[in-house]
Amino acid sequence: MNFKRIFLLLLITSTYSSFAQKDGYWDKERATTKEILVSAGDRIVVKTEDLPVGTTEIVYRITLLDKNQQMANSLVSLLKSIPDPYGIGQGSAGAVFLMSNISGDDQCTYSLFTSNENAKKYVTDGKIDKACYSQGEPVSKDAKRISLGKNSCLKENTTTIWFGFESKNWFLSQKVVLEVVPWVNVKLNRGWNQDNKNEIISLCKTSTMAQKMANSDDFCVCILEKIMKQYRYSEFDKLLAVEKTKVYKDFGNACYKDADISKNVYNDLRNQVSGLIKQQKYNEAIQKSSTIINDGKATALDYNSIGYCYILTKQYAKALKFLQEGEKFDDTELLIKLNLAHVYLVSNNYSDAKAIYKKYQDQNVTDNISWKEKTKSDFAVFEKAGLPSKDFEKVLKLYN
Repeated sequence: MNFKRIFLLLLITSTYSSFAQKDGYWDKERATTKEILVSAGDRIVVKTEDLPVGTTEIVYRITLLDKNQQMANSLVSLLKSIPDPYGIGQGSAGAVFLMSNISGDDQCTYSLFTSNENAKKYVTDGKIDKACYSQGEPVSKDAKRISLGKNSCLKENTTTIWFGFESKNWFLSQKVVLEVVPWVNVKLNRGWNQDNKNEIISLCKTSTMAQKMANSDDFCVCILEKIMKQYRYSEFDKLLAVEKTKVYKDFGNACYKDADISKNVYNDLRNQVSGLIKQQKYNEAIQKSSTIINDGKATALDYNSIGYCYILTKQYAKALKFLQEGEKFDDTELLIKLNLAHVYLVSNNYSDAKAIYKKYQDQNVTDNISWKEKTKSDFAVFEKAGLPSKDFEKVLKLYN
């Protein structure tokens, strides 16, 4: 039973570790390990290695050694068994775990700075008012975990930290060992932060494709995700302007073909066409409808819309062409049949128009609008637009 319990505990720990490490890792390659000799009663500053992009936490350990003492375990080796910073725990328990099991009798105070200027000032006058953190009580060893971003001074984009030490031994030099290990978030390590993400979204929204849409948010997010997957920010930022344009175009085409995005794009365009027709902006409606048709996404009703607009702009040959194309998509769509009759009528082909008007006069063009009602309302619009109206009354009499 005890063996089973131990095995289960190890399995859970191993599973937790494997999942947790996917979010980030302790970067031992860019860890800082330095031994410094501090003269009696003196102050000195030590600069860490540059923190990698995506660093969200650091763990550091400070140990003062007597002459000839050597570190038993490095901080990196201790952190290998901890899957993430939160595994260290809070408060004294975590600190004790990280502590060196040796230290000398000497003591020091220390402070953390994020600029070389403030660190140099500390060496000169010992003031800690510009420090991000200070340990005012002398210690022979110390260990802490710090979350970048939760401290107003140690921000998420902090790349370097300066440790300032002040010896409390007024007679002899002392040896200080400083170890700093960064925790790197895998996603943030690619360099994509809120500012440069917004930069991509803003540029996307000015693109030709995005401007076709009433709401381009999903489209632009799709492009952003593809760019983030393909490039680190530093790589993308170094591309030439023409290379960036090609990246936008290629990823834009891919996103434009995405089923959900495509559906929303063309539904937006159809809503825009409908609104433009109501505002009597027929040329603009033709352009929007042409986009849908040229992209191969048109339905019978899209052909009907463009045909209707061509009638109202007195481009009867084009109206006939598109309405007949729409008829091939759906031969039962009565809105197309009615507009075909209209084209024949205003083109002085009363005979063909009459046949269509008579054939469908007792049906509805939609679920709640009759063929006759739609004919009357269309004729009112046509008259206002100055279309030939000499045969309008003849058609209406057919219905009686």
